[in-house]
Amino acid sequence: MLKVALIGATGAVGQEFVLALNKHPWFELTAVVSSSRSAGKKYLDSLRDPASAILRWHSRNEVPEYVRDMMVSTVDHIKPDSFDLVFTALESDDALKIEPNFAKSVPVISTAAAFRYENDVPILIPGINEEHIDLLNVQRKQRKWEGFICPLPNCTTTGLVITLKPIMESAGLRSVIMTSMQAISGAGRSPGVVALDILDNVIPYIPKEEEKVQVETKKILGKLDKDSISPDALKVSCTCTRVPVLDGHTESVFVETEKSLEPDEVKQLMVNFSDSVTIRGLPSAPRDYIVVHDDPTRPQPRIDREINDGMTTVVGRLRKDSVFDHGIKYVLLSHNEKMGSAKGAVLMAELLKDKGIL
Repeated sequence: MLKVALIGATGAVGQEFVLALNKHPWFELTAVVSSSRSAGKKYLDSLRDPASAILRWHSRNEVPEYVRDMMVSTVDHIKPDSFDLVFTALESDDALKIEPNFAKSVPVISTAAAFRYENDVPILIPGINEEHIDLLNVQRKQRKWEGFICPLPNCTTTGLVITLKPIMESAGLRSVIMTSMQAISGAGRSPGVVALDILDNVIPYIPKEEEKVQVETKKILGKLDKDSISPDALKVSCTCTRVPVLDGHTESVFVETEKSLEPDEVKQLMVNFSDSVTIRGLPSAPRDYIVVHDDPTRPQPRIDREINDGMTTVVGRLRKDSVFDHGIKYVLLSHNEKMGSAKGAVLMAELLKDKGIL
């Protein structure tokens, strides 16, 4: 068992990490770390304070037994070399300061954007761009670290790239236009979304979100060239909006391909990709990596976000596009707090362990 620390353990994403690590066959959560407000309290007691945490569980009795009495520490009171792996669920400003101090000694898997765009840092999605894992060793060597920083992509990027990969492999990609309808949980608690702003409303702007998706999509689908990644040449345009949905990002996607594909062919490509995805067999891998619906009313967040415990990307409304010469359009749904965040990070750790990087 690898010993694991979780930094940012009392926030919404941190609590999802706690669930994802419960009874994990490979990883043992041995330290929960949060702000000074929670330090010195039992983990369960730290969730009582509305100033320090959002309770993601419907009842305190649902908090896993293994973590209830674990004492919450601060980053200053734990030793990085006491762990085999550190997960972080931090805001980017905090991640910039904290993550390098740990990466000097131990691998860090992060949900923050702080290091995603550095040349020696890959943005990995298990099953999609595993050839980029080699860049972690470049990072170690260049920075003279024992560990590394391995960030997840933006949660909006995750579902988009997962659905683009099988299309790209068969027909090539020229351009992608995406409009997202993102859940309020994706905003986190700070700054979060004010209830009076989001109820009965759609907010048509999320700061920096569109730029993140556009850059990350091209980097993830790019090619590793020695000590850096050459981004893919496809054009990506996004409009990212916030909608009154608790969990699950819905995206409307238009794809221009190099070669013509019929909707039935795209469905089969996605199904075949799902059936043969390289991460099958890892403890957190979903039974279905991608599910494609024929029902034109799907996917829907309330119905589909928890498929395979939120680790499946759900696709529907696959059809020809009438603007592009070679065009396909569809709607996807991805769980931003699970595959797009905490449980996706645990799956990432499983992949790195399986590859001998941890």
